[in-house]
Order: sequence, then structure tokens, then C-alpha cells
Amino acid sequence: MSTLADFRDLLDDAPREPQGNGRAGRIALIVFLVVTFLVLGSAGGYVWWASSAALPAPTVTSQTPIASAGPAASIALPAEGEMLMSVEGGEDYLGPDAAGAFASTGGNDARPIASIAKLITALVVLDAHPLDGPGDPGPTIAFTEADTDLYDQFYVQDAVIASMPDGLKMSLHDSLATMLIPSAANYAVANARWAFGSEGAYVQAARSWLSANGLNDTRIVDATGIDERNTSTPSDLVALGRIAAANPVVAAIVQTPSIAVRGPGVVTNTNDLLGTLGITGMKTGNLGDGTFNLLFTSTLDVGIGAPLEVTGVRMSGATHDSTDEDVARLLRSLRDGFHDVTLGVAGDDIGTISTPWGSRASLVLAKNAALRTWSDTPVTVNLDTSTPQNYAEGEVVGTVTWTAGPQTTASEVQIKGEIEEPTLWWRLTHPTELG
Repeated sequence: MSTLADFRDLLDDAPREPQGNGRAGRIALIVFLVVTFLVLGSAGGYVWWASSAALPAPTVTSQTPIASAGPAASIALPAEGEMLMSVEGGEDYLGPDAAGAFASTGGNDARPIASIAKLITALVVLDAHPLDGPGDPGPTIAFTEADTDLYDQFYVQDAVIASMPDGLKMSLHDSLATMLIPSAANYAVANARWAFGSEGAYVQAARSWLSANGLNDTRIVDATGIDERNTSTPSDLVALGRIAAANPVVAAIVQTPSIAVRGPGVVTNTNDLLGTLGITGMKTGNLGDGTFNLLFTSTLDVGIGAPLEVTGVRMSGATHDSTDEDVARLLRSLRDGFHDVTLGVAGDDIGTISTPWGSRASLVLAKNAALRTWSDTPVTVNLDTSTPQNYAEGEVVGTVTWTAGPQTTASEVQIKGEIEEPTLWWRLTHPTELG
């Protein structure tokens, strides 16, 4: 319509026919007007086409983010002596062998176990005289004069003992607690005599029990562990720890810091690590400097959901305190091996959108991303994108997924910035790029 209006304007403004030129002048005027109309009509059509022609699609480029694994874990094992740790519940992180020997040092030879033998005494006695759970006191033991004499017998040997007044009667539960918590040697022998008639009969029962439970590298010669011929290997002791932890009565007793019982009064646990680093037991033992042992269990929270169930043993520790520190250092190193790895931050650029006319926008992560991983577990990254529909700010155009071990997290990819329309001048001057 604008072209027709221009034509009418031309008619109005056209030179008037010369008075003396006649027919030739009229022909010249008509030719001029026709040419002018064609030129203007063609220009108007081009402008209309250029202003409405399809634009070329923007170019989208992206790159998969790089994710670095965390630092390698360093499991703290002592330079001397023996240690073995087994971990259950974290196989997806630690590997399928973690429930066996996840970390160890010093070999697997048999060595004196000292008072850890009392743990076997408790299990063998309960196998013959089971209690109905931790709250069941069980039968009453009436200690004899021979049992009372054990106090003096072990006193002169400088063994750990607990008071046993003449005529004392005590529940089986409390008698076992007095044996295990303060590690009283006189109660160990008294319990063995009560359950099997004599300490010798107990030893035979203990050996049968060990064989039945596959603890073939463990040797028992008495109920107390004072004799250095009571020996076992780290692997057998870890297996023993699992058996003890599965016994509700023993498991409840060994995680008790102290208890008041009739006769001895208040007795205190020799395991100073109870409650530290999730430690729930289990038994100390030593025959002097350089022979300190600790069989331990821990429910260790490392931030991956359910806590890890750790069973381990430290043998041949230099002192009581150093043995405790060796165990604590080991558990801390296991816990600290789990860490959060930052993978991306909201707004991180992972690509661009560009147009021939110079308008640009970014592809960015929509949210922060992190994973809880073990040690230097590799992180795999997958970028999945789709063609934008509107090229608008905030439009979701893909997903980044990170995986490390059993853990996976993801973030949407969205457009940041607006894609502006080209100017009319750009359209008019770039006809070959229009659709």
C-alpha cells in the first residue's frame, strides 16, 4: 500500500506536459512513471521480505565440566606391632574386600591375647547357660570359699581383681559384668567353675566352642588370659569380635562404662575409648609393656547414611595409652577419608549461545553440586543438552550428572542472558543469512 501511495505522489509531482510538445511529451512522462513505480515497488518488497524472513538458528556450544577427585585417604597404621581392621557397610565405597581385611599391618601370627581371653570365657559360659537378653539377670551364683580364695591368689600375681565377700550371691549377668568390665581375673575363674565344674572342664568346652566357630588359630589354656599360652591371631580376634557383638548380653556389657553390682560395688570399664569415635567395645588385655591389646568395635558415622560397622584389633601396643591412641588414630583416618567434593557452583559457565548478528547468552549450572566420596574415587561427568526452544533467560536446556562410587548428583543447565533480535539494518545488509 505504501508503494501505491508513493506512485500517487509521483503523479501529483510529475512535470507538467509542455504546451508545445504534444504526444511525445506524454510518452516520456508515462515511461518515467512506469520506471519509477517498478523501482519503488521492488524496494518496498525487499524491505518487507528482509524484515520478516526467518533468522538463522543461534549456535550453541557446550563443554562437559571437569571434576577432580578428592585427596587420597591415608589410613594410619602403627609402625610396630599388629593391627587389623574390618569394615562392614561401606563396600560400595571401600570395595568388596573391606569386610575382610580392609587395613592391616604386622602380619597374622598368633600372639598372647591376655585378658581378651575373658571375652571367650563369657561367650562359652553363655553358650552353656544362655540369658534371655541383656535385661535377664539369669541364675544366681552362690560363690564358694574356694572362689573367695581366688582374690588372694590373683592378688599376689598382680592381676586385676574385684572384691568377692564371703557368702556373696550374685546374678550370672552381674558376675559376667564384673569379669568383663574391670577385667577381674578372680571372677573369670569363678564363672568358669560355676558353669563347668572346674576350670579344666571349662578349657575343654572353650576349645570345642572355638572349633565350632571356626576360630582354629586361637588357643585357650585358662579362663583369665594370664597365661601367655592363651594366643590368637588378628584375623581370629576380629572374627571373635563379630561373634561377641552379635551376642546381645555381651555386647551390652562391654559397652557399659561402669556398673554398680552387689559385692564389688561400682566397677569401671578398662576400655577408656568407649563413646569416642563411635567405639562400643570390646576388651582390653595386657601382660606388661609391649603386650597391650585392644579388641574394638565401632559404629562410625562417616556421613554416607548408615554408620560403618568397624571391628578391629590392636596387638603388641607399647602402653595402654599408646594403644588407645593407635586405635583412635586409625578410626579418625578412616572417617577423614570420606569428604565432600565440590563439583560445580550455580552460575558456572559450561557453554554459550551466539548469533550471526552478535547477540550472546551463556549456558550455566542452575545450582551448586557436591558429592560425598571416599578417598580419591574418580568422578565421572555426563552432560546431556537439548536444542533451546525459546532461547529465553532461565530456559532449561540440559543436565549435568556427576557420579562417584555409589553417589550421584545432578544440576540443570539453563540459559543466562537474553538473545536480542537483530536490527532492521542488519537484516537489510545480510540477505544471504536470512531464510
